[in-house]
Amino acid sequence: QVPLVESGGGLVQAGGSLRLSCAASWATFNSYTVGWFRQAPGKEREFVATIMPWSGGSTRYADSVKGRFTISRDNTKLTVYLQMNSLKPEDTAVYYCAASSYFNARAEDYDYWGQGTQVTVSS
Repeated sequence: QVPLVESGGGLVQAGGSLRLSCAASWATFNSYTVGWFRQAPGKEREFVATIMPWSGGSTRYADSVKGRFTISRDNTKLTVYLQMNSLKPEDTAVYYCAASSYFNARAEDYDYWGQGTQVTVSS
């Protein structure tokens, strides 16, 4: 069973928007930090955004997405969202969500991962 399931990816024109969802089916999901990472072809996986557990009062973003992407969570639905606005071709990648006991941007600290969802931004 996949710990996390991403959805919402697709093809969009530059300047457009997408909202990604990361859903879990385990009750303790709300007690984990949840992050989004992405990996473009030929590049290493990179941090995008992360949100603290429960109320998600604290968030952190990569400089490349600040002001354009917003991470949020709905604890009643065991779901974390990534709202992506003003998309650019360089945002094209497979986007993964992951859960961690730590609030940081280090992929190696995230224990549970989804299978990823493709986001393609055309110019």
